[in-house]
Amino acid sequence: MSKESTDSIRYLQEQIIAFRDERDWAQFHTPKNTAANIAVEAGELLDAYRWKEEASDSQAVSEEAADVLYALLLFCQAEQIDIGDELIKKLAKNAHKYPVDKAKGNNGKYHEL
Repeated sequence: MSKESTDSIRYLQEQIIAFRDERDWAQFHTPKNTAANIAVEAGELLDAYRWKEEASDSQAVSEEAADVLYALLLFCQAEQIDIGDELIKKLAKNAHKYPVDKAKGNNGKYHEL
């Protein structure tokens, strides 16, 4: 990830923290609460696709996706996780587990390749 990308993540996180702090909500944003909120928001995103392959309300999908990111960035701030750095590490780990020559076009788990 480029420095600009990780800076963008930090910028978004700063905006979220400012929004939260203006409302004195930090007291409610414990790691447990924010982790639970990620699951709730992800469920709301998934609900837009219930029983269909495409969502009928693209604006609702966009807003739910933003809610998931909002909750994730709050969680990462609470747990002091540099999510940009962790994502780069995870991509490298997955590249090793799923080499292109075995995984391309295959949706199996790494032990099934």
